[in-house]
Amino acid sequence: MIFNEEMFKDKHILITGASGGIGEKTAILAAKYGANISMTGRNEQKLSTIKNKCLNEGVPEEKVLVIRADITEPKDREHIVKEAKKHHGVIHGLVNSAGISGGDTLENTSENDLRQIMELNYTATVLLTQLVYKQMKPHQTGAIVNVSSLSGLRGTYGNTAYSASKFALIGFTHSFALEAIEHSIRVNAVCPGFVNTEMAKNIIAKKAKKANRTYEDQLSLITKALPSGRITEPEEVANSILFLLSPAATNIVGESMKISGGSVMR
Repeated sequence: MIFNEEMFKDKHILITGASGGIGEKTAILAAKYGANISMTGRNEQKLSTIKNKCLNEGVPEEKVLVIRADITEPKDREHIVKEAKKHHGVIHGLVNSAGISGGDTLENTSENDLRQIMELNYTATVLLTQLVYKQMKPHQTGAIVNVSSLSGLRGTYGNTAYSASKFALIGFTHSFALEAIEHSIRVNAVCPGFVNTEMAKNIIAKKAKKANRTYEDQLSLITKALPSGRITEPEEVANSILFLLSPAATNIVGESMKISGGSVMR
């Protein structure tokens, strides 16, 4: 079996944006499958709650490290890598799950919104990856998964800033994968559509308000447009991430795995 309690035995996985829905599920499952995990995010209370969920799954406390940090801050990025390595040793896996939604049509997108979205979703993610890569490279092993989006594969109305940031992350994934594989480090991305998280709920609520619909009606329209008839659960994205980090995916390089319920096929 791919997924079992020794899947990531003696491996150290660093997860950014762990306080978000996808990051949370990835952290809990990685710990459950034997990894030493370092979780980072800006909300320390949420991170502590997730750590307790790991402990409730029978994970030993020493295997779960919480690092409150903001990856858009250079000192925080340095702190994350230093503390993670100090506590768990070499980082074998990196999950770049930190990100924000937002933006509007181009006419209604402010410079501040554009800069914030690009800074977190792309620039800070790349710079943190750079630090982790420097630490992975001498060991000639590792795997990195970037959490992009279907919005990184095709544009949608009123989504210019977010879509651009996720397209940038896909471009980074493709190019960096070619560099990193020379050192046996695999780089891939996952591209989910709507996921049952707070971020997606807020987006759906925003769409509903603009269209003068109820949240339930808007969600119904979205799910009816999906061949699968439903949006994705966070655990499904987490399982895809962990597969790409695992030994089962050793020759998957530079891929952008779609999790679309059949809505995007190419």
